[in-house]
Amino acid sequence: MMNVSWSVPVALAVVCGLSLWGWARLLRCRRILADTPTSKAQGVFIGFVEIKGTAESAEPFTSYLAAATCVHYGWEVDEAWSRTVTETYTDSKGETKTRQIRESGWTTVAQGGESKPFYLRDETGVMLVRPEGASIDPETFFSEKVGRGDALYYGKGPAGTVPDSDHERRFVETGLRHHAPLFVAGQARERADVVAPEIAASPDAELFMISVRSEEKVSSSLGLRACLCGSGGFLVAGVPAVLLWADWPAAVVVERVLIFSPPVLYLLIGATVWVWLGYNRLISLRQRVRQGWSLIDVQLKRRHDLIPRLVAIVTGLSGHETEVQTAVAALRAQAIATPAGSEGPDFAGLAGSIRVVAEAYPGLKAQESFMALQAQLTETEQRIALARSYYNDIATQLATRLEIIPDRWVGALGGMQPERLLAAADFERAAVRVEVTQ
Repeated sequence: MMNVSWSVPVALAVVCGLSLWGWARLLRCRRILADTPTSKAQGVFIGFVEIKGTAESAEPFTSYLAAATCVHYGWEVDEAWSRTVTETYTDSKGETKTRQIRESGWTTVAQGGESKPFYLRDETGVMLVRPEGASIDPETFFSEKVGRGDALYYGKGPAGTVPDSDHERRFVETGLRHHAPLFVAGQARERADVVAPEIAASPDAELFMISVRSEEKVSSSLGLRACLCGSGGFLVAGVPAVLLWADWPAAVVVERVLIFSPPVLYLLIGATVWVWLGYNRLISLRQRVRQGWSLIDVQLKRRHDLIPRLVAIVTGLSGHETEVQTAVAALRAQAIATPAGSEGPDFAGLAGSIRVVAEAYPGLKAQESFMALQAQLTETEQRIALARSYYNDIATQLATRLEIIPDRWVGALGGMQPERLLAAADFERAAVRVEVTQ
């Protein structure tokens, strides 16, 4: 059996360890949110994303207690109880005695709720969100304490009572209101039913949360909780040392130094964990910058695959019209892949010129395949714009991290350098001249 003299320091060590773990976890979540730019619904790609918009559903729920129209809700009924019990204890003289004490508490007597996938809408479109497994920060729809004489007591609660009941019940309901603005951070993946992404729980996700609060308020809350958790652990490690200092003999210098080793050790471990978290976040941020560039490549490849099909349709209907032939030449020029070692990928847009041709030649508008491809190309160009905006946001965040103190010192450990931003000049390149034979 463990010696009693070791129980207090072991307990303090456990509390300090849990405080450090909680501080590191909260700090990590805050850094994840700070390092992730908010995406638009149409610009969500596979991977970890942040998005904000309004909660939408074709068939919203009506909550049980508040009758609120919502996309998710949960309710609970707790009943108060109290009782007097007889306790046996041993006093300071080793004698066994008894005493009466009053116990009280709350017992959950009923609970329920409903949840299903919903859409998050912003100005660019909608994104399917599956809330199962998410950490939900909801709005409080209903919260009230009532006695047995209130109609709510049995109207929304069970007929029976708990033992030693005080005949007081607490009704609480929370949820996500329909059309309410939400902030969602989680892993985006491909949907199984259509070619589109969705946000859902994933074992690989760094974080999955749905909140009615803004990102700024969520981040501030995480920072405050991390500060309280870390400082609380330091106090647990340091207060006993301060108390022992007053009682320790002044001549025993070595012992006086040793009693301050726990808080010093706590600070050293905390600093090591902070450097480790900071370095890992910089590595993750650098990888996401590279992922952002690959997303641009994916959208450029999609456009490159669409252009030959548009060329074939326009060529088939062009006849000998010079304007249409010019448009075909431009399309073919854009369809030519960028050679290795050239200035870079071609970001120039085509939707405008295609739209002009379509308006000039109504026969093209009658072709469903042409209109469908035109819509896909327009959407692809919007995705390219969103992808490069996402890339620049991530690259800017990395560059900022590598400039500010103390992150620049952490980045220097791995020899990290900022990635080049995509400027306006990177998105324009002279079209390749292609002759069209009649």
